[in-house]
Amino acid sequence: MNKVVLVGRLTRDPEVRYSQSDSATAVGRYTVAVDRRFKRDGEATADFIPCVVFGRSAEFAEKYFRQGMRVSISGRIQTGSYTNKDGIKVYTTEVIVEDQEFAESKAEYEAGRNSYQQNSYQQPVPPAADAGDGFMNIPDGIEEELPFS
Repeated sequence: MNKVVLVGRLTRDPEVRYSQSDSATAVGRYTVAVDRRFKRDGEATADFIPCVVFGRSAEFAEKYFRQGMRVSISGRIQTGSYTNKDGIKVYTTEVIVEDQEFAESKAEYEAGRNSYQQNSYQQPVPPAADAGDGFMNIPDGIEEELPFS
């Protein structure tokens, strides 16, 4: 089964063009920045996933999606290749979007956009001292009360 679900932020406003056939179809393109689960050298990293959407969904994306907006998409991965003008074969991978939706409210988007525009970047809050490996430490003397000890 070829199915992918992504939640991330748009790197730019969607770009829509129309196919040149008898029934012109909207073809939209956008890139979603998806945070990786684990950090490299203490810094967050992201993957930039190119997405293609067709028809009314493309027109919807053009009208309502904006750079920096958090979106959720599902679709399928499609690979391909072409030869560029220098004669070099280029391989492509993109997500063909089947479903797309907002992953945050308009108020959350506006609040995030305003803070970004004002350059009021805040340092992330460091995790609690006992969070080291993602598990909470059990206080001393409580082992007797645990049902699985």
